Parts: sequence; structure tokens; C-alpha cells
Amino acid sequence: MKMSWLTYALMTVAFWGVYGVILHMGRGSMPGTPPNPSPEGAHAGLKAFLLVCVAYAVIGVIAAMVLKGRGSNFSFTSSGIAISLVAGIAGAAGALTLVLALGAAGQAGYGALAATAVMPIVFGGAPVVNSIVSMLLHPPSKESFKSLPLFVAGIVLAATGAVLVAKFAPVSAPPAKKAAAVAVR
Repeated sequence: MKMSWLTYALMTVAFWGVYGVILHMGRGSMPGTPPNPSPEGAHAGLKAFLLVCVAYAVIGVIAAMVLKGRGSNFSFTSSGIAISLVAGIAGAAGALTLVLALGAAGQAGYGALAATAVMPIVFGGAPVVNSIVSMLLHPPSKESFKSLPLFVAGIVLAATGAVLVAKFAPVSAPPAKKAAAVAVR
């Protein structure tokens, strides 16, 4: 089945749109996290990240099977390998720092809603960085810009939107007191 780039892009939006929320839920389901805190809770984010890495390995095996099914001869170039590994390191480092950001935001009062503060910064800031780095590595021709002012306005709006969504993100309500503890006898 052949899909357009836009279909794949929208699928990525859907997957990455739920990624931070589910990742933070996984972190919060690890041993030592509330409602049963213990020193082991300090490792919850790295445990979640470890399982993300396992998932990447599983998807990597599936990608190899897709390559084989499409008739690839599995030839690679050394530069293709090196650059792709650097990309993987950047992606994995981003996933690791995302886990750490979600944990820190959870501790800073956002609780279970940490993703509401963290993900807008990530998804608003990443396109801005992507645009700048892409243009530095591959400078566009003056003719390719339909409107430089509108492009700059888009970057400013993306960054501003990310900051506003994160700044005014809801925080978790304090944990409810157990009914038995507050019941009047």
C-alpha cells in the first residue's frame, strides 16, 4: 500500500502526539512512584526509557523484515551508516532527555499532567530548531522563499505558541484524601 508523505506525517503526529502522555504514564506505573513512593521511584524514568529502547529494537527488526520483503540487498555506505547512527543518537538522546523532563515536571507540580507542559515545548521548539539547522546545512536560494517575513512570523508564532501552551498548562490536583480518613464517626 502506497501512502503520501502527508499521510505518513499525520500518522507521525498521532504517534508522537500520544508518546509523551503514554511515556509519562509508564514512568508513573513503575515501582516506587506514588501512591507507593520509595527510593526506587527515582529510577522510574530511566526504566521507562529502557523499555522505549526495547520497543525501538522490535521496530528495527520489523523494518529489516520490510526491507527484505521489498527486495533490498542490504547494501550500505559508510557515510550512510555514520550519519544514520548520529541521527539515532540524537533521537535516543532526545527520548532520554524527554523522560528526564517529564519526571522533573511531574515533581515540579504538574504531576500526572507533566506532558501538558513538556510536550508543547518539545513539539513547538523542535520544528524551529529543525528549520534553522536545515537552512544552515542546505541554504535555500532567494527564489525558493515565497515570503521570508511570513516564514519568520511562523517560527515566532510556533515558539510563542509552545511557550504559552506550556506556561498555562493545567497542573494535577492534589491527591484526594482517603474517605475513611476524613469520615466523621
